[in-house]
Amino acid sequence: MRKLLIANRGEIALRVVRTAQEMGIGTVAVYAEQDRDAMYAQMADEAYLLSGDTNLKTYLNEDLIVDIARRSGADALHPGYGFLSEFSSFARKVKDAGIAWVGPKPEALDELGDKISACKVAARAKVPVVPGLAEPVTDMRTLLDFANANGYPVMMKKADGGGGRGITLIHNDDELRQFYLNHDALQGGDLGDYFIEKFVDKARHVETQSGRDSHGNFTVYSTRDCSVQRRNQKLVEEAPAPFLTDDVRAQLEGFSERLFNTVDYVGLGTCEFLVTPAGRVYFMEVNPRLQVEHTVSEQVSGLDLVREQLIIADGGELTKAPAPRGHAFELRITSEDPATNLTPSSGTIESITWPSGPGIRIDTGVEVGDTVSPKDDSMMGKVIVTAQDRLAAVARVRRALRELSIEGVPTPASLFQKIFTNSDFTAENGHPFEVTTKWLERNYLNAKPQAVSAGQPASVSGRDERRPAMETFNVEVDNKRVKLAVPSDLLAGIGSGRGGSGPRRPTQPLRGTGLHDVGENTRHTDDAARSGIIVATMQAVVTRINVAEGQTVDKGDLLVVLESMKMENYVYAPAKGVIKEISVGVADGVDPGQTLVSMDIEGATNEHHRDADASADAAANGGETAGDAHPTDGKEA
Repeated sequence: MRKLLIANRGEIALRVVRTAQEMGIGTVAVYAEQDRDAMYAQMADEAYLLSGDTNLKTYLNEDLIVDIARRSGADALHPGYGFLSEFSSFARKVKDAGIAWVGPKPEALDELGDKISACKVAARAKVPVVPGLAEPVTDMRTLLDFANANGYPVMMKKADGGGGRGITLIHNDDELRQFYLNHDALQGGDLGDYFIEKFVDKARHVETQSGRDSHGNFTVYSTRDCSVQRRNQKLVEEAPAPFLTDDVRAQLEGFSERLFNTVDYVGLGTCEFLVTPAGRVYFMEVNPRLQVEHTVSEQVSGLDLVREQLIIADGGELTKAPAPRGHAFELRITSEDPATNLTPSSGTIESITWPSGPGIRIDTGVEVGDTVSPKDDSMMGKVIVTAQDRLAAVARVRRALRELSIEGVPTPASLFQKIFTNSDFTAENGHPFEVTTKWLERNYLNAKPQAVSAGQPASVSGRDERRPAMETFNVEVDNKRVKLAVPSDLLAGIGSGRGGSGPRRPTQPLRGTGLHDVGENTRHTDDAARSGIIVATMQAVVTRINVAEGQTVDKGDLLVVLESMKMENYVYAPAKGVIKEISVGVADGVDPGQTLVSMDIEGATNEHHRDADASADAAANGGETAGDAHPTDGKEA
């Protein structure tokens, strides 16, 4: 291997560039316009522009990337994670061009490419899976029979989902019927892409970072626990997975080896499982690539996993993993706001102070002045903390969080502080470890326990949910240094305190409302029920339109599906009516406030007149309307 093209962007592209350069391998980067000055593009030996204004034309453009690989003289290609890393079509094009593919062969990608085929692989490998139907089901009776035989809740899972996309939790027959009606063929849906599975509550998400080479050698570099999740997406990972019995650990490693051998897997990958409190192990899926959280496995194994990938792809033998040393945590630093249940945001990074010192590793691809784009994942970097044991690593994370500071965009730092002081998670002072896959949502994100269905229904208001920007100053009170936070708008016109340069620009608006802001969502639905105008509340891409112009819909019918930062958001009809106009198409990008669908709402005209009459009466009686909620002790009645 002489020259490697990295078909990705951001921190993973930079991660691969660094290892390749250490190995004396030339590096080729590809970049879209917005990444022209990115660190990875600057550090690579060569860099080529991907012309286009969408991911489909740039980082998902198979033919263009293969053409650049040929032109650059690259003899190997690393896909990173996300984008094209799991596309068997891309792997075939790379291999057909005579270029080494750093990953499993296309046939293995096909077999592991969706959850249905992966479960068939598990059955052949004699690896237990969560009870479910291995084929897509389009018959309502079959779905009801399964749910009643196995008990609620159940999950409807999209076969090609991933990262929490395409998962809907169903609690009873009525919800299952509603899901069926919203996805059946009569509404142009895609029910045939879904399968049903029993929901295993109170289980841990445990995985194995595994490797297998072309000589048949297999190893588990480490186990990992990834149970701290929101919307089925990981937020905190650790290695090795704590508090496993020897029997469970042996099952995890044995099942992983059988899965890899069954598909003749060559390369690195991750086998993901659910582990119940009783010690039952159920297979979920294989991720046939490097994962974001590979860093904690590197820390406890002492191995460079990108180096392992390149050695295996070049026909070499893998390194047998030694016994784990110490304990490591990874914290994903995303542009998400914990004040609104980790709603993704975009904006410009104004300052960064990363933690440092013993046991701290920072993997990032951003700098001050970079913009977090709504077109891409919101992750800005990863803080990886390692210490001699788990409790020491917990203490080191707390210290690292005190040093971490990022301004210009929100981060989950304040939520991490809560997690790493919660005894359910830290298991300090003899307290049992009690974290399962819904622990974070139940304790910190949602008002009541529930499994979030891969993104909440999008609200239907176009309001700008902007939080007030704050200025932070260091001041002295009685010779003691303290921090003072002041709303930026109070400083407008008198300078921001930073060289008298005037107020700082406001923060970017959030890309959506909170996940469980019931009062707000109720008001949004009322607005749309009156106007019939349904708008996007975030920057997103339209992935499905479930209705046609002229169609009559009932309240709650699925209209449009949006995808933003790997999360699906479902837009439902706010009332009964007729679809008057559809203003977007599949694959269109939309901005907050952009109209998606216009409806003629049944009864909306009469309601509008009633509201107008009520407003007129209120004006004549001092401005109050009947039924208004009045503030009571700072709260709405």
